[in-house]
Amino acid sequence: MPDNKKIPVIGITMGDPSGIGPEIILKSFENDEISKRRIVVLGDYHVMQAAHDLLKIKSFRLNSVKSISECSFSREILNIFNLDIIGRDQLVQGKVNAASGAAAFECLKKAIELAKNHEIDAIATAPLNKEALHMAGHKYAGHTEILADLTSTEDYAMLLYDKKLSVIHVSTHISLLEAVTGLRRERIEKVTELAEQSMRRLLGKSPRIAVSGLNPHSGENGLFGDEEIREIMPAIKNMKSKGINVEGPVPPDTVFLKAVNGMYDVVVAMYHDQGHIPLKLLGFNTGVNITVGLPFIRTSVDHGTAFEIAWKGKASEESMTEAVKLAVKLAL
Repeated sequence: MPDNKKIPVIGITMGDPSGIGPEIILKSFENDEISKRRIVVLGDYHVMQAAHDLLKIKSFRLNSVKSISECSFSREILNIFNLDIIGRDQLVQGKVNAASGAAAFECLKKAIELAKNHEIDAIATAPLNKEALHMAGHKYAGHTEILADLTSTEDYAMLLYDKKLSVIHVSTHISLLEAVTGLRRERIEKVTELAEQSMRRLLGKSPRIAVSGLNPHSGENGLFGDEEIREIMPAIKNMKSKGINVEGPVPPDTVFLKAVNGMYDVVVAMYHDQGHIPLKLLGFNTGVNITVGLPFIRTSVDHGTAFEIAWKGKASEESMTEAVKLAVKLAL
């Protein structure tokens, strides 16, 4: 028999209960690779049971617990750490509302607490809705910022991972103007270091890193902007001096094609959409969001709450499944 103390416990947050989170979590547990793992969902038992009934699942039942020690891990049982955070009369399916935003925040808060206390070994998050989060009084830009704030983490980054393409971001949830005017070599260096550390763990070897340019043609020697000369090139030079396998600045219109064709293992993108657009084009249902730099492992689906199809049984669980698989891989 395996020593359970060495088998990681993965905590999955329910996300915004008005969205597709409950559905995709349950569907993912029907996957053989997931159901054999030690899984606990941080959420509301009644919400999860309602989704279970909606999907008419027969292969496993839900087990309501109030502590990790109460969990019973088997293919026939999915544990729900019942936070009792939203009443049945408060749940509005498929629409933005404050009660669901508050519930999503409490799920993540509990997951962080359990991870910090080493009661769970990794967190995989279902999607939350930023508008609902703000309506509930939590003025964060998203999961990443909550995780950083509640763990007092200063140096972190968003890594989007897919078998076809991986991208890490110098900036994410800020305006495009701020992303350009606030670009600094120190941040580029830190993100490149995080890329090297995280991809080495994922690949089991030193990754080949491409740093994207910011401007068309990477500025064309200053003709279309000098950010490459002032900030990006000095950062790359410094990272090379530390032994990191990095190249650039590679023009943004070719760097992702080169990565997909096998030249690079990860691309350091300068801002949110520069990295998100190619990743979502190639792997919308399979991409996984990893927050690197935290004191614990966190993976997530790389899509939103999809209110338009929520609670209709239509949502694809593929990204959720990949997020849990990756959390397990990183935690082993």
